Amino acid sequence: MPPLVAALTVLLLVSLVSGVGLGAAGVGWGDVFRFLGAGFTGGAIHAEDVAAYTIVWEIRLPRVVLAAVVGAGLATVGVAVQAMVRNALADPFVLGISSGAAVGANAVILLGAFAGLGVWALSVSAFCSALAAMAIVYAAARSATHGLTPLRLILTGTALAYGFEALTTVMVFGAARGEAARSAVMWLLGSLGGATWPRVPIAAVTVVAGWVWLRWRAEALNALAMGDETSTALGVQPGRLRRELFLVTAAVTGTVVAVSGAIGFVGLMVPHVVRMLVGADHRRVLAVAPLAGAVLLVWADVLSRLLLAPAELPVGVITAVVGVPAFLLLMRRGGYAFGGR
Repeated sequence: MPPLVAALTVLLLVSLVSGVGLGAAGVGWGDVFRFLGAGFTGGAIHAEDVAAYTIVWEIRLPRVVLAAVVGAGLATVGVAVQAMVRNALADPFVLGISSGAAVGANAVILLGAFAGLGVWALSVSAFCSALAAMAIVYAAARSATHGLTPLRLILTGTALAYGFEALTTVMVFGAARGEAARSAVMWLLGSLGGATWPRVPIAAVTVVAGWVWLRWRAEALNALAMGDETSTALGVQPGRLRRELFLVTAAVTGTVVAVSGAIGFVGLMVPHVVRMLVGADHRRVLAVAPLAGAVLLVWADVLSRLLLAPAELPVGVITAVVGVPAFLLLMRRGGYAFGGR
């Protein structure tokens, strides 16, 4: 496994630099490296280079860094959700949290809610509505007699996701047409076009904290994957662990969706592929999945910027175009069982 982690780390670094260098506005590779060096070291920039430097350091670099953070977060949370519900067909959005976040985001985009928060309005509103959705799903799924079971979580999350999506649709159709509606659709399909440096630290800290906790609980996740009875026999309390996973999943998903919109298939496909490469042990899966998710989303975002340049596709469209055929292939090969084939 260490060679794979090292290879993915190098690939991620190459992908980040490539993502900065590729775009509709032509910036030479020599200038890209020069501007990156100047940005990290505080070097001087000539007046004629200010525009190109701004493109590299203030627009593209925070975007590719945020893409890596979001990709890593979605892949990590995908592993957690699939362990929590013991279903390899689950992803971070099966609990309805992203649909709940969409309600808050569209309240800002379409109705101007939280306008006093300025550039933070979208992120704060989406995050708060994601947490509210988490609370609703948890309250509705929990049973006094059976606790928080995988089946109840999936059914409740799916049902409430439809409700949240219906509310979002009403908001879109009820709002004035024009740029606001277009922005809402872009956000619903996932977009990193609004990436800025202030958005990176919060998302990065949340994703790293969630990953550290999941790595610490990797052995418990292995036990949970074998069933509630087995995990209880091994000293793991499945109900308590599921509640902890639910909170971590909601926090990471809410934060990620708040800065990037609803990007699908990363949390579904990456854990599948990683388990096929390294096996079902969550210690190995959680070491590799974030790197794979980061690489995937960086390149998906690059394609979203280049395919119809200077126009931009939602990055969720790219992940869906890649994810749907890959998912169907896995289904045909029988790779959909939890823990691999």
